Amino acid sequence: MTTLHLPPQYRADAGSHPLLDSPAYRSTALRHPTRPLRLLPQRLTELTGPLLGADRVHPGDDDLTQDRGGEAVGQRIVVHGQVRDSDGRAVPSTLLEVWQANAGGRYAHVLDRWPAPLDPHFTGVGRCLTDSEGRYRFTTIKPGAYPWKNHANAWRPAHIHFSLFGQSFTQRLITQMYFPDDPMFFQDPIYLSTPEAARSRLVSAYDHSATVEEWALGFRFDIVLRGRGATPFESDQEVGSDDV
Repeated sequence: MTTLHLPPQYRADAGSHPLLDSPAYRSTALRHPTRPLRLLPQRLTELTGPLLGADRVHPGDDDLTQDRGGEAVGQRIVVHGQVRDSDGRAVPSTLLEVWQANAGGRYAHVLDRWPAPLDPHFTGVGRCLTDSEGRYRFTTIKPGAYPWKNHANAWRPAHIHFSLFGQSFTQRLITQMYFPDDPMFFQDPIYLSTPEAARSRLVSAYDHSATVEEWALGFRFDIVLRGRGATPFESDQEVGSDDV
C-alpha cells in the first residue's frame, strides 16, 4: 500500500519573503497574484504522479564546465552545501537543478540578446541528488554580471538559480545564490526586495576547505526549506523575467 505524505501547512514569513508586488522589481507589477493566496491540498494524483529519483540524474550532470569536447572559459568554482528542514535535519534525495549565465554574463538561450560571447563548452545547466546527509556539490564557472533593463544602468549581480524538487513535480521551490561582496547588490531589486534580515541567506560563503589547489575556488550555500532560518524562495510568478 502506498503511504501518502501530506505537505505541512504553509505560512508566509514576512521577515524572510519579499512582497509579491515589489515596485523596484518592475516585472512583478503584472505578474504578482492579485488575490489572497490559498493552500491547495495535494490529492492522490499529485502524490502518486511521476517521482523524481536517481534515474533522473546521469554521471557528469553535476559538472557544467565540460561540454562538446572542451572546457568552459572562466573562473572554475565548486558550489556545495546541505539541504535542511526547519529542525536542522538533513533532507536526502532532493533533486537540485541549477542554471546560470556563463562567465560573460550570457545565458545559452535563444531569447538572450546580451551580445557577450556564448561559450560552446559551457552547458549552463546541471543537476544532482542530495546524498543521505542532504549534501550536494556542483562544479561550474563563476557567472558574469549582465544588464537587464529593469531601470537605468541596471546590472544583475552574479548569481546561480536553484530549483529543488521533492518527491513529486508538485513539490518545487526556487531560489538563487549570490556571491559574497558583490558590488552590484546596491541596485539589484530582487536582492533588495528581500527583507534585510534574510538577505544573507541568499549569499554563499567562500569556503577554503572546498577550494581545490590550482583548480577551483570553493563556495558553500546551505538551503533551509522552512522555519525562522528558511532560505527565501521565489514564487512561480517571480521566476523567469531575468532568466531568459
